[in-house]
Amino acid sequence: MDRYLEKTVVVTGGANGIGRACCLRFSSEGAAVVVGDRDAASGASVVEEIAGQGGKAIFVELDATSRIDNETMAAAAVENFGSLDAVVTAAGITHKSYTGEAEIELKRLKDRERYAQAPHLEVIDYDIDEFRTVMDVNLIGTFLAIQSCAAKMVDLDSGGSIVTIASIAAKNPNAGPIAYTASKSAVWMLTKKLGTMLNSANIRINAIGPGFIETNMTQVIEMMPQDRYDAFMSSIPLGRKGQPEDIAATAAFLCSDDANYFTGEILHPSGGFFTG
Repeated sequence: MDRYLEKTVVVTGGANGIGRACCLRFSSEGAAVVVGDRDAASGASVVEEIAGQGGKAIFVELDATSRIDNETMAAAAVENFGSLDAVVTAAGITHKSYTGEAEIELKRLKDRERYAQAPHLEVIDYDIDEFRTVMDVNLIGTFLAIQSCAAKMVDLDSGGSIVTIASIAAKNPNAGPIAYTASKSAVWMLTKKLGTMLNSANIRINAIGPGFIETNMTQVIEMMPQDRYDAFMSSIPLGRKGQPEDIAATAAFLCSDDANYFTGEILHPSGGFFTG
């Protein structure tokens, strides 16, 4: 398919996981891609992979919580490729020390075992700095990317499409930690609100609420005791975690003209885990 020929797509969190898959998918359909991420080495690797397949991409180092970084990223799209047609906001964290490293996730899993039988203690003990950090990256970071990129779309009078990455945790409180579920439900409501506002600039905005996808963020699932792991997997009707490419395909649909009557909506590729 060539739905994105002569178009430019910005992806935050584009160096790994869902973001990386989105970069590769949009490129495969003809887009020039701006890879925004804090991980310069992995971001450069994505750009190299796209170039190796004959595509066009640049990397922009991005602190999702920085207005300046987001504005620089949006400007780079226009300066390098002449347009800014679509955005996917895939940058996100589950907790303040999140890096995607297995050792950190295993330690966190073990540290939180004491709350399994007394979850009220986690509420009492919860680190407010963690709450702020997760909200800053997941919610404020999403808004800053939308704000910066929408401003360029307005300047260009081109319209466009934006896809936010929420989560099934936006609607299911048991699908993530406290701050994560709060942040993702806020991303979903933000998307709905902006869906009623950006249409006057011919900008559509929709959300994806992925289920449990095979990324660094969900590797903790494999670290569960076997009985908990088996119970978890049985809660997914399709019996498996999804792949980042499943979410990239959804994003490519929502940003395309094939979805031109979608705005303020959310889709849940979750293997049937969430059907509401």
